[in-house]
Amino acid sequence: MPLKLDNLDLSKHVIILTGATDGIGKEMARILAGFNPKRLILPARNIEKGNNLLEYIKSSNGHVNNVEIWEMDLGDLQSVKNFANKFIKEVGELHILINNAGVSVQSRVIKTKDNFELQFQVNHLAPFLLIWLLLDTMKRSVSAELPGKIAFTTSVSNQFGEIDFDNLNLEKNNSWHPFKGYGNTKLMEIIISKHLGRMVQSENITTCSIHPGIIHTNITQLSSPLFASIFKILTKVIRAEITAEQGAINVLYPVFSLETGKYYNEGIEDEPNKIAYDQEIEKKLWDVSEQILKDHGMI
Repeated sequence: MPLKLDNLDLSKHVIILTGATDGIGKEMARILAGFNPKRLILPARNIEKGNNLLEYIKSSNGHVNNVEIWEMDLGDLQSVKNFANKFIKEVGELHILINNAGVSVQSRVIKTKDNFELQFQVNHLAPFLLIWLLLDTMKRSVSAELPGKIAFTTSVSNQFGEIDFDNLNLEKNNSWHPFKGYGNTKLMEIIISKHLGRMVQSENITTCSIHPGIIHTNITQLSSPLFASIFKILTKVIRAEITAEQGAINVLYPVFSLETGKYYNEGIEDEPNKIAYDQEIEKKLWDVSEQILKDHGMI
């Protein structure tokens, strides 16, 4: 039975949702806008696509008065820092952060301008930076009556992931594998969610990570045409594909309706890769990620 969201009152909530211009993020933005948020800020790498998103929301439910498109590129760490600094200065309060943006590269190693493997930066390092920079703002904004929530849109591909601290950025020769880089970063999201949840458990903030279901979105846009075609065919053959709208609900439902701090698969609590339960790896991944960003002058 598909999950549904009851009517929410988000009139006191300032929300940031990344990856909102396409796929399930686009549907999440539409749904959240319909619940009258105090402010819904949607970072976009492409402002034109951001403006198209506003038109989509307006044509769907008309609620765009409190929806804002801000420029941010997860493939550029300075852009993330600029966004966070502007947010702290101009908004100064935050209650919900949904890290939904992601990329899958199945054909080759692609490097960002910061010289990181694209998936490692966009799926892990940049969201980590965003959280690190905005966490104090959220701590000051929330209360027992108005708790904070930090969520990650992850993937069942975490089951194929591994954490090799000597190869986080796929530095090793011949370490490229079509699914490995993506699975690694999806596992990182779950691990960071768990560690962060422990860090803020007394701060009226909860965390969760959610696999939305199998949805054919443009996350495969940087994959080879063959891989993208195979993915689309497979999802239809095994009838596993769901709509972007249902995928959006599958993410939002745990955030607003269930106990958080856990990993969910299509809105139902599930078991992630067993590596996610190793608290030594958990702490080390946090510390190493923090050090990488310090070395790059971002924090």
